[in-house]
Amino acid sequence: MDILFSPWRYGYMHEPKPEGFCALCHIQSQTRDENNFILHRGQNAAVVLNLYPYTTGHLMIFPLRHLADLNSCSAAARTEIIELASRAEAALQSEYHPDGMNVGINLGRAAGAGIVGHLHLHVVPRWQGDANFVSVIGETRVIPEDLVRTYARLRPYFNS
Repeated sequence: MDILFSPWRYGYMHEPKPEGFCALCHIQSQTRDENNFILHRGQNAAVVLNLYPYTTGHLMIFPLRHLADLNSCSAAARTEIIELASRAEAALQSEYHPDGMNVGINLGRAAGAGIVGHLHLHVVPRWQGDANFVSVIGETRVIPEDLVRTYARLRPYFNS
């Protein structure tokens, strides 16, 4: 399969972005958390659904300040990021019952960061066989649940 219909990506890929644009700074500067799939805002960090998930439930946790790496974060921000990762793990475990999870940070473009310059931690639920032949051979991911439904399922776990 060479073509997968995903019209929601077109706007992001083709809309002009100003110099220095940061998607994470942009969404957190707005007050439309449900539209931007922000599940939680803390004092130093937030939790958001990844708009281009590897699997259903793929979350990102990021500092509210535009910081490139862990060393730039305050101890309070680093602590809050890890606490939110723990909370995300528990929420995903309760709601989706994955077989495992990937939790990680890609620092810089060379390390695979899609949003370069704004630190973010990925929490990705995994299931046996989720990297099946479609992902491996066809270079296509199959996400069985839309983001609106995922947001509705996970939001209650992050209500303060």
